Amino acid sequence: MTATSHTTTTDRLLAAVKDGVEVYDLGRRLFFGMPQSPNHPAFLLTLPRRHGDMVRADGGSAANDLLVMGTHVGTHVDALAHVSQDGRLHGGADAAAAGAGGRYVELGAHTIAPMVRRGVLLDVPAALGQESSPAGYEITPDDLDATVAHQGTPVGAGDVALIRTGWGRHFDDPDRTRYVGHDSGVPGVGADGARWLADRRVHAAGADTIAFERLAPGAGHSSLPAHRILLVEHGIYLIEAMDLDGIAAAGVHEFTFVLAPLPLFGATGSPVRPLAVVSRG
Repeated sequence: MTATSHTTTTDRLLAAVKDGVEVYDLGRRLFFGMPQSPNHPAFLLTLPRRHGDMVRADGGSAANDLLVMGTHVGTHVDALAHVSQDGRLHGGADAAAAGAGGRYVELGAHTIAPMVRRGVLLDVPAALGQESSPAGYEITPDDLDATVAHQGTPVGAGDVALIRTGWGRHFDDPDRTRYVGHDSGVPGVGADGARWLADRRVHAAGADTIAFERLAPGAGHSSLPAHRILLVEHGIYLIEAMDLDGIAAAGVHEFTFVLAPLPLFGATGSPVRPLAVVSRG
């Protein structure tokens, strides 16, 4: 009998993981009372059963939870079904008809494929010599170009571009309205910045703010042109309320981006815990 020779092949990605990686958590902790858009159901977690409420004969006990929340609370990704314009969704589908039956079958959160892609952090205030972008400031294409040049990290087709404004430092402020920024306004891209991203054919774009894009002082969510341009016109997913301060402090601007939305059938969005992974080597 002739012995069979077995050749062991190591996947290059697995090899990189085995050599050691650094993981940056880009998601926010979910907790009762956290700042959120007033347009969505709040986060609520309760314990219907606590340890000791029911004890087995052998002394063991288990606790359980009840979770109630909107899909656009905390760090989350917007499905293409989330926004319509003039009665139409991305691709031209009739928005009213698409919601028949109480779910969006074609463009719901379950249709967002898990993402393992090149990620780029665009640390705009750092590139402009600021600690944070001012309240209500619109990040321009010139600002984005300056950030790319400062970091040496061009944004290309299929990438996930994450825009840091510095506004995320307000997420844990005791005044929960500070991060929402209705009165002050919130920095972010506007229509021109959204077109800058669309021109580079990114797969998804994210930010450390509650609505991704710039909110004018006193206007709240009354006008969201970047949502229209990116979600409806170009089919680019949006990730909101990210934690980008840690990775920015580490000076990491290019990484493997990992995101897996919950396959919520027909939902307009999904809570997520995005990760940035870089090799220690």
